[in-house]
Amino acid sequence: MTLTAPDPAPQALTPPVVIGIDPSLTGTGIASSDGWVNVIGYKRPRAKDPGITQLPHPERIRAMRKLVLQVIEAFHLPDLVVMELPAVSRSGGGAHERGWFWWQLYSELTRYGVPTALMAPNARALYATGKGNAAKGAVIDAVTLMAAGRDWLGHPITDLPKTHRAALDKATWPTLPGDPR
Repeated sequence: MTLTAPDPAPQALTPPVVIGIDPSLTGTGIASSDGWVNVIGYKRPRAKDPGITQLPHPERIRAMRKLVLQVIEAFHLPDLVVMELPAVSRSGGGAHERGWFWWQLYSELTRYGVPTALMAPNARALYATGKGNAAKGAVIDAVTLMAAGRDWLGHPITDLPKTHRAALDKATWPTLPGDPR
């Protein structure tokens, strides 16, 4: 009689870890499919503060660099990051800084080899509400971005109507190793 080892127990497939990032200098939203959310930002001087309308340039660049590091250090290397694209139609003060911040975040993610998808604000709203013109307050942006990433990877958090899922076709998704898409 020959004894053989029993077949190994099937391994539970763990769903991918997806991070959603809604970049903002004063309140970057971060959501993880691991079940946590965080908001990271820096406090800019308010226009009503006497004699101060913004940080002096040396302090401003230090604060923005620190913010980039805080966002990147908020999570471990995920399977995918879904980051909201800048709203280019948005005007007003800080557009220059917001653009710099967005590109620095993107640069750091690619430097670490993190697959990064990009979703426009209207696609994010469409995914969450079925309407591409939904008000920003109608969705929790970073959670929506994370959920869209999980859905794209084939691990949706919940079933959504086709009208909502159409937003996935509007995003720019990375090429993942071994992915035949």
